[in-house]
Amino acid sequence: MTTERRRVLPAPILESIRLSLESAESILVICHIWPDGDAVASLTATGLALEQLNKRFTLACDDGLPERFGYLPMAGRVVTGPEANTLYDLVIALDAGDKQRLGKVYADLPNPRPTVINVDHHITNTQFGTINLVKSEATATVEILFELFSALGIKLTQQMSVCLLTGLVTDTLGFMTAGVSGNTLRIASELVDAGANLYEISTKALSLKPMSTLLLWQKGFNNMRLEDGLLWTSISNREREEAGHPDSSSSGLSNMLSEVYQARVSAVMVEMEDGRVSVSFRCRPPYSVSELATSLGGGGHHLAAGCTVDGPFSAAVALVVARSKESILRQRQTSS
Repeated sequence: MTTERRRVLPAPILESIRLSLESAESILVICHIWPDGDAVASLTATGLALEQLNKRFTLACDDGLPERFGYLPMAGRVVTGPEANTLYDLVIALDAGDKQRLGKVYADLPNPRPTVINVDHHITNTQFGTINLVKSEATATVEILFELFSALGIKLTQQMSVCLLTGLVTDTLGFMTAGVSGNTLRIASELVDAGANLYEISTKALSLKPMSTLLLWQKGFNNMRLEDGLLWTSISNREREEAGHPDSSSSGLSNMLSEVYQARVSAVMVEMEDGRVSVSFRCRPPYSVSELATSLGGGGHHLAAGCTVDGPFSAAVALVVARSKESILRQRQTSS
């Protein structure tokens, strides 16, 4: 990897990570629940890096990998819980803004918990790690990992480039989000040069989708409303099951709603099987949804954030709609 115009990682943090990796006997790598492309790409890329370092590791996520990311190297190594009778002495947490987002995989670890390396790019990150490599200026967690792997002397292989480019493509919606920088594009160029196929990755990770996704969107469009600058929709668990959609993700519907120019903020609420409601917020500058999501127990970025709200469904929807309208009004008054 070249180093020209590369962002420099803080030396003390880099050294702490290096020493932690060197001394670790067994490593648990976790990404956030209901993983998106950046989360699963970070997970699998880190697995490839640890394999180069000859480390014993487990790749875990409460919800497993979404089917469309089955092409990723190491996808078959991802499990939904720690290995039985394994005492981990290091945890690497990826793309998670707080400990709760790591799910049961982390929550069920015995005390005292091991050292945690927290690698993330969310502006709302709570700095929950023992070592925190959090850079909110990065467009994706894989962008930080690219820099970290380079600093650690890990070889950029074709398989690793596929993982890292998947994370960049998905979290930037094909390099179209506001945070995309020259550094992002330089990294993407190096990943393509290393063997990642941009067309294939964009098609598999962004474009192709099962019929159940369109049926879910149909439910969402039928329930859609525009009020006071908020474009929102809600999808009940019954409607989600009727669509055959397997999880609480809106599968891109929130991004689509944010493209309506009358909307200041968009929100998609999907009821889960356990009665909780998954909420995805989107907006465009000068508005922000990170504080809104944080006020509801979640987090994220200025332009894209989310949270999970306890049911019942109708009460959760009413709460999210009310808080969203308040946020829009407050930001409108502040900017005027």
